[in-house]
Amino acid sequence: MSMHPPIRPEYQLELPPIAELSLATPLPWPTRLWNRAWLRKSVILLVLIALWEGAARWQNNDLLLPGFIQTFTAFAQDMASGELPAKIGMSLGTLVKGYAIGTVLALALSSLAVSTRVGRDILGTLTSMFNPLPAIALLPLSLLWFGLGENSLIFVLVHSVMWPMAVNTYTGFLGVSDTLRMTGRNYGLRGLRYVWHILIPAALPSILSGLKIGWAFAWRTLIAAELVFGASSGKGGLGWYIFQNRNELYTDRVFAGLISVIIIGLLVEGLIFTTLERVTVKRWGMQK
Repeated sequence: MSMHPPIRPEYQLELPPIAELSLATPLPWPTRLWNRAWLRKSVILLVLIALWEGAARWQNNDLLLPGFIQTFTAFAQDMASGELPAKIGMSLGTLVKGYAIGTVLALALSSLAVSTRVGRDILGTLTSMFNPLPAIALLPLSLLWFGLGENSLIFVLVHSVMWPMAVNTYTGFLGVSDTLRMTGRNYGLRGLRYVWHILIPAALPSILSGLKIGWAFAWRTLIAAELVFGASSGKGGLGWYIFQNRNELYTDRVFAGLISVIIIGLLVEGLIFTTLERVTVKRWGMQK
């Protein structure tokens, strides 16, 4: 009996030309259109608007719940008259000042914490004390210390931005790999140069996350503070616009102010932060 298995003869499989291969059938255009996120979100938004208008018509009480059409009309009128843009500009101007000061202080505190043991103890103690404290709770002290003016609002904005951003930034600094740290030390980087060239680029995803959280806290705090501040001083931004129209029973304009708050939040999130992430951490491969 032979110990060698039989050898099969070689054969060649003739492949059909590429032109004769049946290509995959493309998806129908409704399916391809529905796969786009912007369309699905638009449909959800239209459904919510329809439910709102339907509930308002069923309620049939403009004082309690104005419809979307009535609210949009009030929004367009106040935008055209310049009243709403003036309030928005006033709120955003105050927000930018408090947000910038809070961001700089958070970066400075995080840099001190990652550089020295005393700085780490200071950051841990201060964040444990002040991070759980609502910023709006400091408004009475702020009015007492800084009086009826923009400085009072800036004070509470700095508090709302500083602590969450400091925590996120410091957490990002701790996550920097030892290889990058040693590379910076080998190049002789120390102090602020080490933080600027090594830690901040490596911890950028955490820093951006802290910036977004700080923005959300600051925007909500500003509107809430302006409601109280506006009641005290008779002037203010969007918060005062909402408060004033509520007192005068213009509920459609109250809703117009709330819609303005939502639109600004969506624009900042969708245009500024999304663009910043796309040109930095996503482009550099640090985030999917």
